[in-house]
Amino acid sequence: MDLGISGRKAIVCASSRGLGRGCAEALAQAGCEVIVNGLDAERLDRTADEIARRTGAKVTPVAANVSTREGQEALLAACPTPDILVNNNGGPPRRDYRELDRDAMIDGVIQNMISPIEMIQKVADGMAERGFGRIVNITSITVRMPLAGLDLSSGARAGLTAFLAGVGRTYASRNVTVNNLLPGKMDTDRLRGGIEAAASASGRSVDDIRAAQAGEIPAGRFGTAEEFGRICAFYCSAHAAYVTGQNVLIDGGLYPAAF
Repeated sequence: MDLGISGRKAIVCASSRGLGRGCAEALAQAGCEVIVNGLDAERLDRTADEIARRTGAKVTPVAANVSTREGQEALLAACPTPDILVNNNGGPPRRDYRELDRDAMIDGVIQNMISPIEMIQKVADGMAERGFGRIVNITSITVRMPLAGLDLSSGARAGLTAFLAGVGRTYASRNVTVNNLLPGKMDTDRLRGGIEAAASASGRSVDDIRAAQAGEIPAGRFGTAEEFGRICAFYCSAHAAYVTGQNVLIDGGLYPAAF
């Protein structure tokens, strides 16, 4: 399917690996010019080169921390008039809520709520003036299905969801959409790290823990960054203009609900 976004310019935050990279690659395959972003400049350059080689797209790496004003300015200097923004950022590490002090909580809220809002503030009006904009926020299944130890991440992402529920709809008449993608158990470094930690704590093997967790998912497997990216690209496409304010679970059926 032609997604109708060839030639569009996309900023994909935190995209040197994992789900962000999957989104960047899918948008590049759709013909977008893509700004990729991460903290590790060497890994980011490799990612940009690999995506450009596979897709033929123009891919520009911007090594910066999107949680900072300087990082956001660097992204927008590389792409002043984006048509697409994919908000993504690392979440706080798993930790018992009793261990969270004020500074840790502030940092978590900056990472997963304030920073994406700041990026939207900087780009949404320009998108509306030009008559096209697609904003996708990568949040988490834990917004709907809390997981002990990820309370800070879940709370900040839920705050982002509520904040944008009204804001996003104010742009709908000008062909700017704002949607959230909620990944479940995706086969990323974060998931693998959690499995290794669980194996170490329990004395069970990594393979046993992995199989047990995959067995809890109706699809019987973990999701991939590639399929996540393709879903993201669809919500950024010309065909998704009538979809906004939605929270889309990408979880293989893990969240048990009818609505």
